[in-house]
Amino acid sequence: MIKPDRDLIILGAGPAGLTAAQYGSRANLQVTVIEELSPGGQALFIDTLENYPGNIVKGTAAPKSGFELAQDMHRQAEDFGAAFITETAGSLKKEGELFRVTLGSGNTLTALAVIVATGAKHRKLGIPGEEEFAGRGVSYCASCDGPFFKGKKIFVIGGGDAACDEAQFLSRLSPAVAVLHRRDRFRAQKALAERVLSNPRIEVRFNTRLREIRGDQKVTALMLENTETGESYREAGDAVFIFAGTLPQTAAAPDVPKDENGYILTDQAMATSVPGLFAAGDVRSCPFRQVVVAAGEGAVAAHSAAEYIDRIKAVSG
Repeated sequence: MIKPDRDLIILGAGPAGLTAAQYGSRANLQVTVIEELSPGGQALFIDTLENYPGNIVKGTAAPKSGFELAQDMHRQAEDFGAAFITETAGSLKKEGELFRVTLGSGNTLTALAVIVATGAKHRKLGIPGEEEFAGRGVSYCASCDGPFFKGKKIFVIGGGDAACDEAQFLSRLSPAVAVLHRRDRFRAQKALAERVLSNPRIEVRFNTRLREIRGDQKVTALMLENTETGESYREAGDAVFIFAGTLPQTAAAPDVPKDENGYILTDQAMATSVPGLFAAGDVRSCPFRQVVVAAGEGAVAAHSAAEYIDRIKAVSG
């Protein structure tokens, strides 16, 4: 067998990739992490990560931000020996027992195993004010940011499972939650939809489209449109939670099986249908997407990859 450049390559440096890098390195593997942006992934945008177990600044009750936690995870992985490359992973191919990753620069790296931890991006509406007020009243995660708006006027945008689930969560924080959906019925599972429709703390408005988000230093109002009449109107509000779906970043693994929403399918060991190829974090098919879940999956993926690599090395002598 041709000697690979590294034992393990990890694509993506969000919480799943960073945890996998730490666990892979602690298993005495040569690990390289490829990340096109800054280590941390979606966690970088979490202002206060108060629901991560044990995440408090020493000597205080204040939780760290997602950025601070990501920095700590990055440092930890490096301290254990993981190497990081700031590059785009252009393509991934398996050639015999080796995986070959072609980088955006044209350079290539080979490894015995690969963990895809490229995450998912929130599908955005692309309307005025959405980018400007991100983190200042516009959010894509109720469990992350909902507690900042206790008792406030909250709008939830969407009609699928995520929108209904998150509206239920937000209704425990505020009696003034309005779910806006552009169609005349929810596309969520019937049980989820019925719970929202029967919740006295949630107002449901069908045939309503969000056109613009307005504010100064934070969100103060929304411009809405009735899709049946075409009438536009302004309404005051404090927060907008957008659940228009997510886009899993699976370009590096186009040929592995995926679920109906495009997320990579794995077994409980985080193994895909391709021997030696694993997936973890938000790119993987999973019903609950949280930093703590991604970190756990990253640890499992690294452990499984280490076992796979040990078997390959034993066979090759």
